Amino acid sequence: MIYEPSAAESSAAIRELVLPMLESELVPIVQLGHPALRRPAVPFDGQLNDDELAALIALMRRVMHDAPGVGLAAPQIGIPLRIAVLEDNYVPEPEAAELRERSPLPFFTIMNPRYEPLDDQTAAFYEGCLSFEGYQGVVVRHRSVGLDYDDEAGTARRREFHGWSARIVQHETDHLNGIVYVDKALTRSLSSNSEFMRWAAPGIDDARRILGF
Repeated sequence: MIYEPSAAESSAAIRELVLPMLESELVPIVQLGHPALRRPAVPFDGQLNDDELAALIALMRRVMHDAPGVGLAAPQIGIPLRIAVLEDNYVPEPEAAELRERSPLPFFTIMNPRYEPLDDQTAAFYEGCLSFEGYQGVVVRHRSVGLDYDDEAGTARRREFHGWSARIVQHETDHLNGIVYVDKALTRSLSSNSEFMRWAAPGIDDARRILGF
């Protein structure tokens, strides 16, 4: 079956959404329940010119930093394009960094991405989402993934990611497929931010035992 974009996803409609945003320093992040989070985004194939695309990526980076977060997909600001920005400069405590395999992830942009697991190993940790404010939940994800994507210049790339960086890649690419992390979360693990400090250990053993997931 050939995918046919709806009228709301046409190039003209996307430009009508994007161009006014480019006049703003920041734009709101849409929250769970917004339809943009549940529709698979359309491939980027030149709907914006080079300057407009660069301005959109810069805007998304500002919004991500302001939130703050480590990734932001275009649907999270209501734009149905397969574009996301990623960057992780957070420095956790050494024990957490080792257990979660978390190391800095320099800023980069992915367009039209798809990932695949590199092996059958998984890891389970709490994560949150800028589009589901106020909660954290445990998600079991592939520990290592290969990512095929186009960069902002339209060049096809292939990279491999491990540990926490692989988690970020999966989370943001899922957004482009209409998937929010709560769709994959172990629901008994869900915790409001006001309660999450109980479970803010490097691992999830205490939370798993006490909450029963």
